[in-house]
Formats: sequence, C-alpha cells, structure tokens
Amino acid sequence: MSGRDLLAALVVVVIWGTNFVAMKVGLQYLTPFQLGAARYLFAVLPLVLFLRRPPVAPKWMLLYGLFQGVGQFGFVFVSLKVGMSGALASVLLQTQVFFTALYGYALLGEKPGRPLLAGLFLAALGLVCFGMNYVGRAADAETTPLGFALVLAGAAMWAASNIVVRRAQQTSPGFDPLAFLVWSCTAPIVPFVLLSLALDPAATRWQWTAMPWAGWAAVAYLGWMATLVGYGLWTTLLKRHPVNKVAPFSLGVPVIGIAAGLVVLGESVTTWQWAGIALIVLALACVMFGGRLLNRA
Repeated sequence: MSGRDLLAALVVVVIWGTNFVAMKVGLQYLTPFQLGAARYLFAVLPLVLFLRRPPVAPKWMLLYGLFQGVGQFGFVFVSLKVGMSGALASVLLQTQVFFTALYGYALLGEKPGRPLLAGLFLAALGLVCFGMNYVGRAADAETTPLGFALVLAGAAMWAASNIVVRRAQQTSPGFDPLAFLVWSCTAPIVPFVLLSLALDPAATRWQWTAMPWAGWAAVAYLGWMATLVGYGLWTTLLKRHPVNKVAPFSLGVPVIGIAAGLVVLGESVTTWQWAGIALIVLALACVMFGGRLLNRA
C-alpha cells in the first residue's frame, strides 16, 4: 500500500472505532429512533443532491437501507440505550463476519473453508464467555442480557445487508458503491420517524429542538464521518487493493472501540468479557489469515 492508502485505512479504523462514543453521546439527547432518523438525514444531505441515482434496481437500495439502517443501527441504538457499553458493542458487531458466512452458505451456496469454520467455533466460545458474565450475578448498568441480544441482532442485520450488496453487484453492471450507499440512506429515514412517533413518549418528540451542540456534533459525526467518509474510504481501498490486504485493518476497529469506551466513556470490562473479546478477535484473525497460513503449509 502507498502511504496515502495506509493513512486512509487507519483513518477508517479510528472513525469506526470512535463511532460508538458518538452513539453514546447522541443517545443522551435523543431516543434511539430519533438518532437513527437524524443519522441518515445527515448521511443523505447534501450528497444526494449531486449524485445521480445508481443503475441498480430500487428493491436492492430499499432492502439495504432497511437492513443496514433500521435493522443494524435500530437494534444497536436500542441496545446501547437499554444496556450495552460502547466498548463491547464494537466487538460484538464484528460477529457480522460469521453471520454473513452463514447467510452466504444458506442463500448463496457459498461453502465455508477450514479457517472460517475454525473462526465460527472460536466466535461461539467467545459468545459463551459473554453469556457467562450474566450467570450467577445481577446485570450491571452498562450491560444487560437484553442489550447483549440486541447488539447481536444488529450484527445479524449488518450481515443481511452484506448479502444484499452482493446481489446488487451481481445484477448491476455499472454498480457505483458511493451512489448506492447515499441513495440507500434515504430508505431508513421515514421508518425511523414512524417508529419514533409510534413508540417514543410524547414528551421526547421535540427534544431535538433544544439539543446542545454536543448532540448535533454526535449526529454529524455518525452521518458524515462514520457513514460517508468511513464507507467511502473503505470502498476506495477495496477498489485499489485485494480484499486480503484491506480486510485485516478491520481488526483495529474493536481495539479502538474498546480503548475509546474505557478512556472516553469510563466503561469497565469484566474478566468474562475480556475472555470473550479475546476469542472473537482471535476468530476474526483466524478467518483473515488462516487461509494464507494453510496455503504456505
């Protein structure tokens, strides 16, 4: 990689790792559904005014927006609100790699190799360790079994959006990732608004009008930096380099996420949770580097 591309990869890792701090800050002032609507409104504007709609069937953009927007971040935002730390969320969301593999096998007939099977086994052990954290003890304020289940549901929705992108690429010769992303971001806005009107307390519906600058900064960070800059740079790197050169950088996201949660948010991690973190990171490393090691062997 050139120095410029290496810097771009590191910028993406830092943006996505600190993304969870912005989520926590935003949820201090907005409900999860309000934050979802605001995130995607910022992600859409102003680029949607300058980018032509990509030559992709509308159903793929709709499905991607619903799975990745309402599904992934709807579950994650609610999870962070009801009982999940930003540090652990940054790790647990990476299980989307394994959900994607399971969906790929069930829906696309993609057979998993030995590194992926080993990674699935290690990830399952990691989830058991996270579950052991709730055995025989009262759940703390930071993490609860419900929060744990919801963030895993978010990872499963992320994986579903990955399958949608693959199908969109296969059926669209002139696929433009950035235009596809921006136009897909229009899909979650109305569902998030409707969910807020239906489920949020009436007293919270207009609280965004009095939101301080910290809340707006968090929303702008989520919409512009984490969504547009992060995914834009990542897509550019995937165009210039093989996946096996770019993908390993994603291992840095949970590292930055954990550090940001501990330092910035003052979160804590239990012994069982550290064990689960270690196993999931090891599982990701097994998937990314296992094939190369087997080939050399």
